[in-house]
Amino acid sequence: MKAFYSDHFVLPLPPGHRFPMQKYRMIREGAALAVPDIEFHEAVAATDGVLALAHHPDYIARVSAGNLDPAEQKAIGFPWSAEMVERSRRSAGATIAACRAALEQGVAINLAGGTHHAYADHGAGFCVFNDAAIAARLMQAERRVTRVAVIDLDVHQGNGTASILARDDSVFTLSLHGSNNYPFEKEQSDLDVPLPDGVGDAEYMDALQAALQQMLQAFQPQLLIYLAGADPHEGDRLGRMKLTLAGLAARDEAVFAFAQQQKIPVAVTMAGGYGKNIEETVAVHLQTIKLASQAIHRIAASRHG
Repeated sequence: MKAFYSDHFVLPLPPGHRFPMQKYRMIREGAALAVPDIEFHEAVAATDGVLALAHHPDYIARVSAGNLDPAEQKAIGFPWSAEMVERSRRSAGATIAACRAALEQGVAINLAGGTHHAYADHGAGFCVFNDAAIAARLMQAERRVTRVAVIDLDVHQGNGTASILARDDSVFTLSLHGSNNYPFEKEQSDLDVPLPDGVGDAEYMDALQAALQQMLQAFQPQLLIYLAGADPHEGDRLGRMKLTLAGLAARDEAVFAFAQQQKIPVAVTMAGGYGKNIEETVAVHLQTIKLASQAIHRIAASRHG
């Protein structure tokens, strides 16, 4: 299974910053030990032209040059640095590469990504460029697929993704998220499933299964981009949900089983995770990667069967 990484491009953050930058290195190191067949590839940076499939050229230029005003930079949540720009480009590049690999092999992974709060003309919530929107548009531009679905199971609504793709009937946006959580002003996805604080495994799974079937009735995707956020976990500082590790495994398995049943390739991104204990967050992400590996083995077996 191919996995694309960009964790060695580290943002210099001030002491005490709440973004868990080290989790990406920990995910890659953990995956190397836990998933025997994983094949690591350094992500290539997305060019200005590729970023412009989802972002305004003026915004791309101002990000690259460090010309965002203080309010714009504050909305992103990172201080500007050349490393921030490079890492953001490479995170988008990793999702692009994961989409291409998934279309060949069935499943592939970006060991970061899921930057779903970035809008066409501004960033927000630790997101600079919207990797899912960029990758979906590029797969279409390369004529690999015509219809893409973004399944966003981060605890926060994919507001930037919904906004960028709002008038695009060729990309379906599905978001299960906390109704009372950030962003406090939601955008309209093609299918939004707002969930209450404290939601647990069973209620979440019922909502997910219903949402997948509702999406399928309205849209027949040829590629899934799956944001497998760790932040619905009960130990997350920002999540407000109560999903257990087993519940998150069931969530991931449901997405992979749906994809296999419908014969749809899946590119997986890690999205958010802000556990009180970073090891718990990493364990959620590693579980997703292990289940993705099992899914690709099932796909290979079915092709040879």
